Amino acid sequence: MASRSGRFAPSPTGPLHLGNLRTALVAWLRARHESAPFLLRIEDLDRGRSRAEHEAGQLADLRAIGIDWDGEPVRQSTRDEAYAAALASLAAEDLIYPCWCTRAEIRDAASAAHGDAPEGAYPGTCAQLDADGRARKARSGRPAALRVRAEQAAVTVDDLLLGPINGIVDDFVVRRGDGTFAYNLAVVVDDGWQRIGEVVRGDDLASSAPRQAWLADRLGLAPVGYVHVPLVLGPDGRRLAKRDGAVTLADRRALGETPDEVRGALAASLGLCAPGERPSPSELVARFAIERLIGRGATVWDPDAVPLGDAGR
Repeated sequence: MASRSGRFAPSPTGPLHLGNLRTALVAWLRARHESAPFLLRIEDLDRGRSRAEHEAGQLADLRAIGIDWDGEPVRQSTRDEAYAAALASLAAEDLIYPCWCTRAEIRDAASAAHGDAPEGAYPGTCAQLDADGRARKARSGRPAALRVRAEQAAVTVDDLLLGPINGIVDDFVVRRGDGTFAYNLAVVVDDGWQRIGEVVRGDDLASSAPRQAWLADRLGLAPVGYVHVPLVLGPDGRRLAKRDGAVTLADRRALGETPDEVRGALAASLGLCAPGERPSPSELVARFAIERLIGRGATVWDPDAVPLGDAGR
């Protein structure tokens, strides 16, 4: 990672659950162990669901388990000018086009053969429209999203835990029809602006890495490294969520657990300390090695354990 920054970037749409906190802990340990800055970014693009009280609660939970950060958190809701400038740069290279397709239309089109595109990829319907076709679509009154023209580019990125991640990049949305800038654009622009050297996040986002790496290259931004860490899953094998019971720090406190105990259990679930051990944040930084996570699978939430259990897969 050298001197470039690490980061954690939650969306303030609800409390952080134990899986979120574990990913944040790994990202923080990785940065602090490498003596790199650690930044916090509030990804509040979804302004309809983002809440100030959720943001405040998330920051309090991070502090409670010993995670600190450098500088003030950056909020994506303040970054519209930067995202618009990135769109203008892409448009100047003729890499942007309007798209009026609904999700249902995309599903129907994707069910037909469309060359070498991966399953579920956008088949390029609106990319083929001429000026008259676009004018007809515009007269429909349906607001157009903006897509970037990637043309099924083949991209490989290296991940410290997963190895090479190969992807075929379809034409993806960079601004939604309601005018909201899309996550893939915002995260790439912000990672470049904040000089993020390495992105540590859940491995459910691994498939987006080739797309984001492609976009960073088109925008002339420095490439980032990737570390996609295993998730915490519910008993049903899906990502951990409120439906799985006492899954937040507040829930665990209500059951009599301290933040130090929760931090220790999170670390133990990744093999970073022994079960039942309660190392301080500084002790975890000193003993941290990202190599200890190689080959680890997801941790399955055990609602009867305190708090994560040791069931891995």
